[in-house]
Amino acid sequence: MKIVVGLGNPGTAYARNRHNVGFRCVNHFARHHSIRFDRKQCRARTGTGLAGSQALLLAKPMTFMNLSGSSVACLVSKHRVPMADLLVIYDDLDLPLGTIRIRQSGGSGGHRGMNSIISALGSNEFPRVRIGIGRPRVEDECLDSEAVVNHVLSGFSAEEERAIKPVIERVSQAIDCWLSDGIEAAMNRFN
Repeated sequence: MKIVVGLGNPGTAYARNRHNVGFRCVNHFARHHSIRFDRKQCRARTGTGLAGSQALLLAKPMTFMNLSGSSVACLVSKHRVPMADLLVIYDDLDLPLGTIRIRQSGGSGGHRGMNSIISALGSNEFPRVRIGIGRPRVEDECLDSEAVVNHVLSGFSAEEERAIKPVIERVSQAIDCWLSDGIEAAMNRFN
């Protein structure tokens, strides 16, 4: 079994926020493969199914973004999944809107949800898909933490939403590629 985790914040108030693009991607993938999030385990909403012949668990931690690690570590331990078979999907404000970056491993880049996961797993050796949400526009060069929080917890404009919808479909295709052909094939095809 492989595990695909989308990061986000629970609740309807956050559903369309930039920070929830990971949730949106796994929701789209689940619909495409007729997988229902019909179970709760390890403080996450989960669904199991097949993508082609590959068994997988889709998960959306319900711990809020910055505490995602406890949920992800619990799922990895419970299902005895090696790090290479865990894929985490999340937003990245340092990438231009709509850009996809797939990596085999790496640091958190300052993303608090990823910090939490890396800390809880004791490893950064797992694949990830970063989705660019763009940086907030500010008058000066200084981007303070309040501006960052306001940006990631804001919704996409109508124009940005039109740009992000095809990216969500493309991430779904990248997940399928990872499942069938591995991380290097996904990196070569979708980066």
